[in-house]
Amino acid sequence: MKALTRTVNDEGIATISIDVPDETMNVLNQLLADEFAELWAELEKDASVRGIIITSGKSNSFVAGADIKMLNDVKTAEDGKRISAEGQALFSRMQDSPRPVVAAIHGPCLGGGLELALACHYRIASDDPKTKIGLPEVMLGLLPGGRGATLVPRLVALPTALDLLLTGKQLNARRALKAGLIDEAVPASILQDVAHKAVRRLMDRGIRRHRKQRLSDRIVRLPGLRGIVLKKARQQVLKTTQGNYPAPLAILDVAEASLSSSLAQALDRESTEFGRLCVSPQAQQLMNIYFASNELKKESFVEGDVSPRPVTRLGILGGGLMGAGIAVVSIDKAKTSVRMKDIRPEGILGAYRHVDEYFRKRVRRRILNSEQAKQQINRLSGTLDYSGMDRCELIIEAVFEDLKLKRQMVADIEALGNEDTVFATNTSSIPIRDIAAEAQRPHNVLGMHYFSPVEKMPLLEIIRHEGTGDQAVATAVDFGRKQGKTVIVVRDGAGFYVNRILAPYMNAAMDCGMEGVAFDSIDRALVKFGFPVGPYKLLDEVGIDVGSKVQPILEEAFGDRMKGTGTQQKLIERNRLGRKSGKGFYLYDKPKNSRTIDETVYAELGITPQNNMPAEQIVERCVFMMLNEAALCLEDDTVACPRDGDLGAVFGIGFPPFLGGPFRYMDSLGLQHVVDTLRRLEQQHGSRYTPAPSLVERASQNRPFYS
Repeated sequence: MKALTRTVNDEGIATISIDVPDETMNVLNQLLADEFAELWAELEKDASVRGIIITSGKSNSFVAGADIKMLNDVKTAEDGKRISAEGQALFSRMQDSPRPVVAAIHGPCLGGGLELALACHYRIASDDPKTKIGLPEVMLGLLPGGRGATLVPRLVALPTALDLLLTGKQLNARRALKAGLIDEAVPASILQDVAHKAVRRLMDRGIRRHRKQRLSDRIVRLPGLRGIVLKKARQQVLKTTQGNYPAPLAILDVAEASLSSSLAQALDRESTEFGRLCVSPQAQQLMNIYFASNELKKESFVEGDVSPRPVTRLGILGGGLMGAGIAVVSIDKAKTSVRMKDIRPEGILGAYRHVDEYFRKRVRRRILNSEQAKQQINRLSGTLDYSGMDRCELIIEAVFEDLKLKRQMVADIEALGNEDTVFATNTSSIPIRDIAAEAQRPHNVLGMHYFSPVEKMPLLEIIRHEGTGDQAVATAVDFGRKQGKTVIVVRDGAGFYVNRILAPYMNAAMDCGMEGVAFDSIDRALVKFGFPVGPYKLLDEVGIDVGSKVQPILEEAFGDRMKGTGTQQKLIERNRLGRKSGKGFYLYDKPKNSRTIDETVYAELGITPQNNMPAEQIVERCVFMMLNEAALCLEDDTVACPRDGDLGAVFGIGFPPFLGGPFRYMDSLGLQHVVDTLRRLEQQHGSRYTPAPSLVERASQNRPFYS
């Protein structure tokens, strides 16, 4: 089966249609590249062809990027450079064609797909929501190696180019047109007609080899200003990534070469950097996460052929930030109607304000128009009682951690009489079996643990207790995916998985603080390691009182291993709850002060920050507690496999993605090294560092978590 078909009409316009066999979306792989090179050589010799249109034979994508499996198989930097150079050569041949080449884009046009389009002389995209245009290679620890990193800084405004290359953001057709990546945005129904008109126009008038640039863009490219822009971008990258990711820095190097060297020199730099990045440990781990995420999407998490029930009406109990966030992703992504209950009118109004502001931002960013936003907002309705809840297929409670209240809510929903309604609790720590203990239909009760803020945090942890039915699990998994979440299913138990591995890490950070290590030093060390925020800042953001509710539940379940320092309770007694009370570990009197420790907190806790513990030691004490707990979670089947544990940690608590997750990281360190380090820490700091028996066994057998 061929990936490419060619047709030529009476005017001499050839249409090349891309339809990669055995792929749901078009991807650039070696087979397609070889076939394209062969076809292009034929076209160059065919004098009857006067113009060329490149389009897709699939209805859902133009080209969604390079085949990641191909890149993952690269073993040497030289092989990576060769792949890049071959792609560059093919695209350069296309761009040098004396006959006009037009790209007709519908659906994702990403990475290598956009680089293919950039090789065309004119680009037209459908304004369909499916159409997304961008260069997301940086998300995999790579750079665009098919001339993208070189051409985009030459094609569009430098700040825009850097934003696209360094963030991997994807633009709709209208925003891509404004940025200068495409030449027209049209309805999908007339895309092919407009493409034919464009190629005829270029056949008649000639190819425009150089695009006219705005004066402001030309000024920014002047050496002095260009240097300032690139320097500031580099400073921002280092601040954001802590230098842990080589790809953004390589992108900046190539962008600088693009604007200060010849095209040939810049392309050589691009292919060299691409090859180097392909074999970097960071890219390997990021690609591992990519493959694991795709694998996870295929998991049903139930045995046998159990189909999920469709959820068209969602009930939410509790109109706080968590409930409002769940409403937003349910309306926006899952396209459901939401019925929200709260005991106070203010709770309902707060949820309405939250949903309204979310969709107003979408309008301001031109993702939706005002009428579309209004239609979405109208999917939400509020109530102070249970009216309308009997028609909901799924109900999620998002109230505070109170077992009696949650049990009462289960009873209230069951009393409505709908025997098929699935009841999900968003508890962060209370075992689901305790919440379902008095239920009439415990098979319909499970946990759906979201992370705050719900709109941004990608993970959904679904918890099944011993009595949860497969139908309920299948329904929750399907709905979570429709909300755009990465879904893992874990076994019931105190803290489940994510909070259970987070708690000992936080406790270790508190121990260091009580020993006199400055709180911001601890945070800086762990941010430098790769976490998005440090443990003290995290507590301030989540709420010190919220964190304190999890602690006793975990301590009761796991004993001294989870025993806290009592620090949080002392702060709660002084109404020092974090950002929400304007007072926590950090200052909140002025926005710029939120990175400054409130020195008075030390006196209130009776400690003096005089311990200059090295950053490496802080990281070791905190992170190895998390690693060990992850191994214990795998040992007792809280998580089914290392893959789920890695994705849960990366997407749930921001474990450094470039390290691959706790299990990938332990493999990279060597399990014997992990065990030896834990034993040393055990001698220094007590039994909470005792290595997991399964970890000791794996180390003795030289059996890593991943084969």
